[in-house]
Amino acid sequence: MPTAILTGQPVPGSSIEGDLRSLGFDVRTAADAADAETLLAEVPGDQRVALVDARFVGHLHALRLGLTDPRFPLAAVPGAVTARPDGRQALTRALARENSAGGGTALAVESLADHVVAALDTDGATVHRPELGSLVAAVPEDPQARNEARQAVAAVDDEAVRLKSAVKARDGFFTTFCISPYSRYIARWCARRGLTPNQVTTASLLTALIAAGCAATGTRGGFVAAGVLLIASFVLDCTDGQLARYSLQYSTLGAWLDATFDRAKEYAYYAGLALGAARGGDDVWALALGAMVLQTCRHVVDFSFTEANHDATANTSPTAALSDRLDGVGWTVWVRRMIVLPIGERWAMIAVLTAVTTPRITFYALLAGCAFAATYTTAGRVLRSVTRKAQRTDRAARALADLADNGAIAALVGRLARVPLGGPLPAALAGTAVLAASLFSGVSWAPVCGAVVYAVTSGQALSRPLKGALDWLVPPLFRAAEYGTVLVLAVHADVNGALPAAFGLVAAVAYHHYDTVYRIRGDAGAPPATLVRAIGGQEGRTLLVTVLAALLTAAQFTVALTVLAVVVALVVLAESIRFWVASHLRGAPAVHDEGEPA
Repeated sequence: MPTAILTGQPVPGSSIEGDLRSLGFDVRTAADAADAETLLAEVPGDQRVALVDARFVGHLHALRLGLTDPRFPLAAVPGAVTARPDGRQALTRALARENSAGGGTALAVESLADHVVAALDTDGATVHRPELGSLVAAVPEDPQARNEARQAVAAVDDEAVRLKSAVKARDGFFTTFCISPYSRYIARWCARRGLTPNQVTTASLLTALIAAGCAATGTRGGFVAAGVLLIASFVLDCTDGQLARYSLQYSTLGAWLDATFDRAKEYAYYAGLALGAARGGDDVWALALGAMVLQTCRHVVDFSFTEANHDATANTSPTAALSDRLDGVGWTVWVRRMIVLPIGERWAMIAVLTAVTTPRITFYALLAGCAFAATYTTAGRVLRSVTRKAQRTDRAARALADLADNGAIAALVGRLARVPLGGPLPAALAGTAVLAASLFSGVSWAPVCGAVVYAVTSGQALSRPLKGALDWLVPPLFRAAEYGTVLVLAVHADVNGALPAAFGLVAAVAYHHYDTVYRIRGDAGAPPATLVRAIGGQEGRTLLVTVLAALLTAAQFTVALTVLAVVVALVVLAESIRFWVASHLRGAPAVHDEGEPA
């Protein structure tokens, strides 16, 4: 149990002790600064500890934001400071210095907690100070100030502020106006019943899987039920994040589950639609796989651009400046958020079309919408990149190289045969173009030759750091090349089962690529090189699939794709689950999207 040490003179009628207990703290009272230091030393080192001025006046949610957020080693609001175990040493050192300077008794007038925060700042420690907005947190110095502070507390409904803050600051139009107005109340209902965000995330996944099962029935009733359940799954998907922000239940494991399950839900639903269409005599597996490929490549564009530029210096451009100016015109913000077809708009469109049309029409609309969104966002990012005079860091180059997912073949080629091809992006473009031409040549062994050239150019592309203005396009090109190869060869096989097997293989590989992104975002580094080598790297898998297609009959190729999908899925899932569970158990820093300050 975390411990809160109350310091300063107690105030009759104050609710501070009860407030702290309601937040889960064991409350102890220090008679003076020396006593506070003694009590601090008695708290076990693996527990959170807080120093709180007994004269504190403020909203309960202000204390919650300042003292219970698991993401920060040190955090403070006026009159209170807290430390997780990894911030404990800094807090102990700062308190000892303040105790020594004040002679151990200086608590009567000034706030010890605020003095300790100042000492932490002097030491260079990073102290998180949450945005309180209209919430009150103060240590009044006299009865008049205390009365004014209490009036300010009474004037603001902190529960309303808490509910508003539970909603993510930037969301799509559909989520903002059609889901969040009521999903935040579902989040509060869950919090009051002790449910965790991970439980809600799991419920969202199960709901989406049931929706996929309904779609797989191929009946009109099944399609209608699938659409309704898909929206219900999305409501729960919004609720889990809002619950995390409402109750500050952030965790590394929760962030990973939330992101991973989003992809699993959407792609499982694609498979359900394809199965349902097949029951009605319509084969749309190629469209389902194409939608997954396009959506995954869109995400890789987002991830690569962000990683390339988030810590770049001189990170401005005329295009970015224009976008910032447009943000001042309200309607343009919503239009631009809608046309990129974010998850809310995308799932709403899929749900409605599933209920009232056919899977084929649903996939046509999805492909058209995602293609337009991909073109719009990629074009804008290219413009920003070519007009931006940015110096990219070694960390950004390393992240892009990890996202590229090159294996042993490309690494060997990059070391032994460095052929000048004009830079990483031209090399990647050349290899992808040769591979694409070979796939559509109509010659049985041409794809193998194209894949060999592609493997060589993949090594060339990463033979130097990815620091060019457009080098962030290299990972998306590799994703399109690998996934597209599997799609085209499965279509060419023209046998029952080939496309579903290809869908499974791309899904397994895409999971590995998403997992790489989430590790990089969490500052955990890329998956181990042994894992990348074990599953062949992107160029190795591309070459292997072309060789299998050339050597085997169509039926044998289908079996080979199925076996490869199962092997890749088992390997990457086992390593991924091991990594994230171990990270959670050893107390990795919690992460989550921030809500909007009230």
